[in-house]
Amino acid sequence: MYTRLQTSRRFILYLAALALLLFSCGSLKEESRYKNPDTVLFHADKVLVVGMVSDYNTRLRFETRLKDAFAERGLEAMRSVDLFDVDFTASQRNEAELDKVEQQLLDKDFDAILFSKRINSETRSLLSDQLAEMGRSYERFQEDYLIHQGIYYDEDVNAGKGTYTAETSLYCICDGKQRELIWRSDVRLPKKRNSDRVFDSYADWLVRNLEDEQLMIGGKGF
Repeated sequence: MYTRLQTSRRFILYLAALALLLFSCGSLKEESRYKNPDTVLFHADKVLVVGMVSDYNTRLRFETRLKDAFAERGLEAMRSVDLFDVDFTASQRNEAELDKVEQQLLDKDFDAILFSKRINSETRSLLSDQLAEMGRSYERFQEDYLIHQGIYYDEDVNAGKGTYTAETSLYCICDGKQRELIWRSDVRLPKKRNSDRVFDSYADWLVRNLEDEQLMIGGKGF
């Protein structure tokens, strides 16, 4: 009888945990996705994880969650908070400075950058219009960072009251190969008071979808 009661309790706890997981991730809505048609799978040994969001603690938590998830799968990851000092993200950077960052990563045998950013709907629309007028897009990490870097330090960029979108791009920075976009996804984030839980759910969603796409394959594989 006691054993059956224990089993029942464990089963109930399992269902509760599963329901919580489904609830927390179910409110994430993917709006668009792109995968380089020339890429079937992408093997990476070392990846830089970048979370572009104005709040440092949120950035730290998000990047740490991804780093830990990748480590469990045999993939070495580094957080941007360990690479970019406070001064670097506090003001505008230029192409030469981003070139140095990419070269620094290449010198340390990094071959990928996973770049996530939170953009409010008003800023996203404005940036899209500006890019369309210039006939430009951002297909490399450097371009992506330069266009969106105001998210770190510009209050006007973060002042919108609309919905938020999490945009994540996976870039290959392999030496001797084209430094190109491998994968990109846009996910609408729900409005919740506890933004940390939203970003936790989004980090978990990212890992699962990279698995499905056969991307970011480390030593143990996804």
